[in-house]
Amino acid sequence: MPARLWTSRPAPALGLRVIEGRGPASGRRVWGVAGLLEAVGRSLAERFSVVVVGGEISGFTRAASGHCYFGLKDADGQSASLRCAMFRRAAALLDFTPGEGVLVELRGRVAVYEPRGELQFVVEAMRRAGAGTLYEQFLKLRARLAAEGLFDAEAKRALPAHPTRIGVITSAAGAALHDVLTALARRAPQVEVIVYPSPVQGVEAPPALVRALQAANARAEVDLLLLVRGGGSLEDLWAFNDERVVRAVASSALPVVCGVGHETDVTLCDLAADLRAPTPTAAAELAAPSRESLLAQLAQLERGLSLRTEHRLQSLAQRLDRLALRLSRPSEVLARQRRLLELLAQRAGAAPGRRIELQGQRLHHLAQRHQRAGSDMLRRQAARLDSLQARLQALDPQHVLARGYAWLDDGQGGAITSVRDLQPGRELRAVLADGGADMQVLRVRPLAQG
Repeated sequence: MPARLWTSRPAPALGLRVIEGRGPASGRRVWGVAGLLEAVGRSLAERFSVVVVGGEISGFTRAASGHCYFGLKDADGQSASLRCAMFRRAAALLDFTPGEGVLVELRGRVAVYEPRGELQFVVEAMRRAGAGTLYEQFLKLRARLAAEGLFDAEAKRALPAHPTRIGVITSAAGAALHDVLTALARRAPQVEVIVYPSPVQGVEAPPALVRALQAANARAEVDLLLLVRGGGSLEDLWAFNDERVVRAVASSALPVVCGVGHETDVTLCDLAADLRAPTPTAAAELAAPSRESLLAQLAQLERGLSLRTEHRLQSLAQRLDRLALRLSRPSEVLARQRRLLELLAQRAGAAPGRRIELQGQRLHHLAQRHQRAGSDMLRRQAARLDSLQARLQALDPQHVLARGYAWLDDGQGGAITSVRDLQPGRELRAVLADGGADMQVLRVRPLAQG
């Protein structure tokens, strides 16, 4: 086969070097795939050797080797996306943890990944610039709905302990449905599963998810609902951050278990649901107890019931034996009854005398109390009379007269208490302790007024 001649010439419009191939016979320029990709890569390296690009991280993953792979898109919502690779050496120099929706500035070079012919940006340094548009929307909506109480723990309901039917809302063609069905078939094959299919990604997903939730509640044929889908970027999971879907989950009459994405993915539906599961498989495991555990509980209950039944039967058998012994010896029963009747007769005969004796003791006790009470009252009355007599004697006017005082009256028993009642020549009577005397006033001498 004749060898091809490879030449190069500058491309004046782009400043790139274009590799041309010329066949020996026809003179046509024919490129080999590897040669074309190599040439494009060299041209990009010459033109964009060191550039800085800003945007929002999407679909960030870190491989076991330490290399990081993610997409970079404009923060203003444009659909353009740039594949980026950050190797372990550069990733080890990061002073923060990159994540979904984080706004960053990247410094690096544009290159072509030849095995797949893809354009990629090799990141040599990354600097955090802020949160992306979608992430900002997520935070704002979360704060607003939290203020309304949609995420309150008091509103969460307990899941039914033993569901018989479980509804699953997800894409009928998604891997999440397969994971849920596999987990339930392995864990709880007795549970019936009803699928309410709905898109889980794209602009048509939010209204479809709302309709599926409303249909499940209207039909009321299941005990609880599983709202699930597999992992993805923030844009892929955005339907589960849509306000309409979140409100439908919060207002659902049926308990809802939300298992969207991976363990690190958190959506607003996760917060509004009655229970959040890290993955769709975990949602299925949380929704229904395992068949093995239920069988173990039944076995334990069976053992307990058997032991109690056996114990009860033994107790009844012992009682029956005792009754049989009593029936086999009626003379002993009659003898016990006779002794009981004799005892009752003795008690009945002794009861009246004992009652009379008790009543006599009570009357004697009452008589003693009455006698003591009378004596005490007489003593108290005598003491009171003595006290009154002493007070009366202290107030007797005769005792006052005995101390040298005299009582003056007008001869008719009226007391003279002031010199204003006296006039010279008036006759008076003076009463003393041992008698009286008639007197005549010779002169009245009033006391001088101060």
